[in-house]
Parts: sequence; structure tokens; C-alpha cells
Amino acid sequence: MQALSRRAALIGAGALATPALAQAPWPDRPIRWVVNFPPGGAADTLSRILAPVVSTRLGQPVVVENRPGAGGALGADILAKAPGDRFLVMISSAASHGIGPVLYRNPPYDALRDFTHIRLIGTFPSVLAVNLDFPARNLAEFLAVARQRPVSYGSGGNGTLNHLIGQLLARAAGVDLTHVPYRGSAPALTDTISGQIPAIMESLPIALPHLRGGRLRALASSEATRPASFADVPTFAEQGFPQVVASNWFGFSAPAGLPPEIIARWDAEIAHALADPAVVERFTPIGVRPGAEGPAGYTALVRSELERWRAVIAAGNITAD
Repeated sequence: MQALSRRAALIGAGALATPALAQAPWPDRPIRWVVNFPPGGAADTLSRILAPVVSTRLGQPVVVENRPGAGGALGADILAKAPGDRFLVMISSAASHGIGPVLYRNPPYDALRDFTHIRLIGTFPSVLAVNLDFPARNLAEFLAVARQRPVSYGSGGNGTLNHLIGQLLARAAGVDLTHVPYRGSAPALTDTISGQIPAIMESLPIALPHLRGGRLRALASSEATRPASFADVPTFAEQGFPQVVASNWFGFSAPAGLPPEIIARWDAEIAHALADPAVVERFTPIGVRPGAEGPAGYTALVRSELERWRAVIAAGNITAD
């Protein structure tokens, strides 16, 4: 009887231990951080600022992996096809989660249903800039040239916010602006600086080094007010185009089906990283305002942006081609 009792006790202890063994502390292996745009773009820059801070806090490597293409859709689709994956995250953005899903005819994912949106990372304006040989020193002169002949502008890809801001400007001013999509910001900037194309619509953090270095000339920025780090350049709204107001936004997202406790942990860790003095020190000079919205607020932002850009795209008959 005593032997049977001891056996029963051991079996019972084993049964109690099984769930504990199945629930190893998270994270217990490296995190894969997808950047759905090429190196050198805003999503890549923000990711490489935040990932080391998060890695230190989590005690695991955070591997940043660039998977660009289709206006951010290719990288985002990796997460959409991996529901419940606790070791896969990304920088979501206006391009991949606010515009692409309503711009493309058959988007590969649902921007709300297929993701767990955790926290807004930050916002900043875009800027219209021209190469130094282009005969315009302000927006009025740029539009005067565009009324005489078609003018092209580059961006980091079809379906990006910079693509659509250019189209908003073209419609508002009644001019022909031809969009030239590139596979990311870096090649678009290179061609603009070298004179292969006359102009670019680019996010401020990426354009700023070239503007300060005198390689490009800024004509207007896209938010309602001027950022402190770029206060000498007027907004589109100030120059007579209140229709051309838009912010770049980037957030932190994971696949759908993430357990609540991991959502809460990620939210806390990203919030901590955004408050880190070293991160703030790198965000401020490039015009990035850290976000304050957690899971509910950031999800609501994604939903509202989808509605806004769906209406803009329909009204302008804008396509990804």
C-alpha cells in the first residue's frame, strides 16, 4: 500500500509539473523583428534604434530582418501568415496598414484582423524636396514649373504615404505630377540628388541629413504644423493647400492571436524603450514625436486611417500602378 501511495504521489507531482514545464518563461529564444522596407528607410531607422533597447530588456537577441516589397505588404504578410507566433514582430506603418490594404485590389491580409497592434511608436511629417538644379526655391515656383510641363517625383514605393501625398498635392494644385516608385528611400534619394528625377516626397527623418547637407532643397512639409527640428520650412497648408495634411505613423505590431500576457509585456517594453533617454535623444533631432497610444488607441488609429485613405483613393481614382 505504501508503495502504491508513493507511486500515486509521484504521478500526481508529475501531473502538476507538466503545465509548468510547458509554460517556459517568455521569451526563451530570439525575437524576429521584420522591417517591411529596405535599409535606410524610416521603418528601418526606427527599428534599429529600438531593437537593441528591447533586446537588453528581454534578455534575448532581437534580429532585425529587412523584407521589402509591394509598399510594405510582403513583409507584413509574413506576420499575417503566422497567427499566434510569439517570437515575430514588425514595425507597422501608414503604408502597410493604412494605405496598402485599401489601395491594392487583392491585399494579401486584413490590416486589423490578421494583426495584434500593440503601440504607436511615433509620427513625423513628409517633405517635398528638389535637387539643386531644379528651378524652384519654394512651392509656388515648383507648381509654376509643373503647370508648364509634367514633373516627376520619387518615393519609396507604390502605396506609400509619400506616394499619396504627392497625388493629394497634384489634385489640390491642378498639376500633373508623375509618381516614380522605387524599392525604398535610399535609391529614390540617390536619383533625386544626382538629377535623374527632379523631386522626391520623403519622410523627414530620412530626408533631413541630405537637406542639412545641402544636397536637396526642401519646399514644404506635410503636417499641420512645422516640427521643431524643421521650423524654417513652411507646411503645405501654410502655402495654401490645407488638403495636403498627413503624418507618417509607425507602430509596433505582432501576429493575431497573441496571448494577453505577451501583449501586455510587449506594450510595457515598447513604452519603456520610447521613454529611454537614449532613444528620445535620437528621435528628437529627426523630428519624430514618440507615440503614447497603447493597444486600444493604436488599433483605433489603424482603423481610422484605413477609412480616411479609402475615401481619398476612391475620390481621386488612385491606383497602385
